[in-house]
Amino acid sequence: MPNLPTPLARTLRCLLLGTTVSVAQLPQAVAAESATREYHIAPASVESAVNQFGREAGVLISFGSTTVADQPSPGLQGSYTVEQALAVLLEGTGLQARSLGDGAYSLEQASLAQPASSDPSTGATVELGASSVVGDWLGAAEQINVFEHPGARDVVRREDFERTGATSARDVLNRIPGVNAPQNNGTGSHDMAMNFGIRGLNPRLATRSTVLMDGIPVPFAPYGQPQLSFAPVSMGNMDAVDVVRGGGAVRYGPQNVGGIVNFVTRAIPDEPTVKGGFQTQASPSSSQDGFKTTGNLLAGGTAENGLGGAVLYSGVRGSDWREHSDAQIDDLILKGKYQIDEANSLNAQAQYYEGEADMPGGLSSAAYKADPYQSTRRYDKFWGRRTMVNFGYRYQEDRREFTANTFFTKTLRSGYLDQGNFLSLSPREYWVRGVETRFSQGFDLGQTQHEMSVGYRYISEAGHELRYRTPISANQQLPSTDSRNDRDTRGGTQAHAFYIDDRIDIGRWTFTPGIRYEMIDSQQTNNLTNVKYQGDYTTALPALNVLYHVNENWNLYANTEGSFGSVQYSQMPNRVTGGEVKPEKARTWELGTRYDNGNLRAEIGAFLINFDNQYDSNQTNDTVIARGETRHQGIETSINYALDSLSPALAGFDVHASYAFVDATIREDGPNKGNRVPFSSRHKGTLGVGYTQGPWKLDLDSTYQSSQFADNANTQAESADGSTGRIPGYMLFSSRAGYDFGPQLSDLNVAVGVKNIFNRQYYTRSFDDNNKGKYVGEPRTIYVQTSVAF
Repeated sequence: MPNLPTPLARTLRCLLLGTTVSVAQLPQAVAAESATREYHIAPASVESAVNQFGREAGVLISFGSTTVADQPSPGLQGSYTVEQALAVLLEGTGLQARSLGDGAYSLEQASLAQPASSDPSTGATVELGASSVVGDWLGAAEQINVFEHPGARDVVRREDFERTGATSARDVLNRIPGVNAPQNNGTGSHDMAMNFGIRGLNPRLATRSTVLMDGIPVPFAPYGQPQLSFAPVSMGNMDAVDVVRGGGAVRYGPQNVGGIVNFVTRAIPDEPTVKGGFQTQASPSSSQDGFKTTGNLLAGGTAENGLGGAVLYSGVRGSDWREHSDAQIDDLILKGKYQIDEANSLNAQAQYYEGEADMPGGLSSAAYKADPYQSTRRYDKFWGRRTMVNFGYRYQEDRREFTANTFFTKTLRSGYLDQGNFLSLSPREYWVRGVETRFSQGFDLGQTQHEMSVGYRYISEAGHELRYRTPISANQQLPSTDSRNDRDTRGGTQAHAFYIDDRIDIGRWTFTPGIRYEMIDSQQTNNLTNVKYQGDYTTALPALNVLYHVNENWNLYANTEGSFGSVQYSQMPNRVTGGEVKPEKARTWELGTRYDNGNLRAEIGAFLINFDNQYDSNQTNDTVIARGETRHQGIETSINYALDSLSPALAGFDVHASYAFVDATIREDGPNKGNRVPFSSRHKGTLGVGYTQGPWKLDLDSTYQSSQFADNANTQAESADGSTGRIPGYMLFSSRAGYDFGPQLSDLNVAVGVKNIFNRQYYTRSFDDNNKGKYVGEPRTIYVQTSVAF
């Protein structure tokens, strides 16, 4: 007699599906496991192929939401038993099927290849395998890259974007422990901006993290102007978001105290492929009843001669839940690759991103109370465009790898902004040229295995910033390039970065000492006053990463690294005049452990950041706030668990949870010593459950964060303009139900979802910004998703 679902399992299914789920097929499935049957399943993604097979074979196959990612399956043609068929379907994917009994199976990662050593406690041998050149530490952001990273790291994949209805980087980043990504606000209160902070760092325009897209800097000036008021990143064109919170500062910089965030674009398909999808949403509980639609397209493939290419497109049309929030964005990416032979390959990429968006702006306390969805800033508007070109070469053979990449970006960002007594137009153009090379060589030395890597990067930046203004009047005239000009500055940076590290494998241990050395020459010239500001400095950033393999599923890690942020163009007049031509510096420490057996992935780690000299720019009066010394410490943990390993009755269920405790305090002597760093929550977490059965996918998710303060003084009472005061914490719930119609209908997927189910009203603030005030969060929002593949 098969194990039927327990009352708890039936209850959970009813909650997720809104109806009962029949398992009457299970007895027949058990009998059919040893019988052969004819199958005709075309090559497709693992997810689609396995779902189709499960329906035809009458067996239940479950997997966690991130297990299969976008891996391809070779398909199935011929007569097979269930186990034979699953082996063929999963060939070359790194996955294996595990029988749970009673006609149920789960998919899990095959054994992770690691260096070999004996477990003295059991006498068993742990396969820690031959050394292979790792080269790029970020790699393809596969799960094995995450497992072997000697520091805190999380990757959110495309399937997770879809299962949570995420259409923005904010939606994705908030799922990662220790990351705070508030509603876009201030001069970044539009869809093209990016606001997030890691481990209690101020999230305003994400200035303290190295933000990359396929390894190429996203900021329009990564040294001199790292603010992401314009971030040309569209989630519709992404396969994954890779967040390295520690253990990467030697390879990647600048602005690396807040870790490294790499947006991974969709890969060039092996087979001719066309995929399209869109999502449309509305927030009927707000005063706005408009629709917002995002769409994406992938078309491409790879020929037998190794030449491949793809076209990616993502677009946005419509408005959010606030008045004056309309957006229009187009993002086109062309990718190419050529595998010359087994050792040599070329790659190229080009992007054109263009968009414009209204900015609703902050609200005073009185205006927010009257209508939190209104806008009192009818003139604020932002627009921008970016052109990027990248070429790369890679040689990899045996234990040697050499890569060379060059990139060029040209960015225009501009907009109208109400600044109280005048309206401004601020066109800014930036040009960035970069070259990066890396050579890695593996070798043995006695009982140790080494991978020595040497890298060099050169970046040349140039920027031209202008501002025109017209006085505020009853008959307001928009400023133009013929209006009064009160800002005309040119900035430039020449930056050289060298690094060397050595990954040393000794039995179960992996040690990676390394050092990064930055040499930076920045300058800014005020063309209106003919005053030039110069800043030259060098900085050395030593690091040590340690990884210990307890067994093939469990490791321990620890690291310490130096981090820095360069002097920004907007800060140079104040900091040069005051003699503070020094980069921001910090020292980070981490200690943690990670477990992954395919069904259960868990991680917990502790961190400590001692920040020597934080600076923030106050746009309201063009000053620099010297926050000084700060200390950030805390604990981060996450778990993903496929419950079918507990009981066949729970097959198809997976749960995920994350939690971060962050204590970020000001340590500089003075009136604010001991206060919390602005916009840092002590507690933040997520909790969710998913269910997959055949073509159905159902999810229930929740997020929580505790209160924050907007200023260094930690002011409790709310100011009249809404810019200061305690920001209350909140908890939100969301759900989604999706159905896969399979290859007979071009892999059509349809889903509906609700964000903020209980319509909880919450808000954030903007404090040191020209459009400061209160910003209401997303109310109850209903969305519909569809996608097809040919």
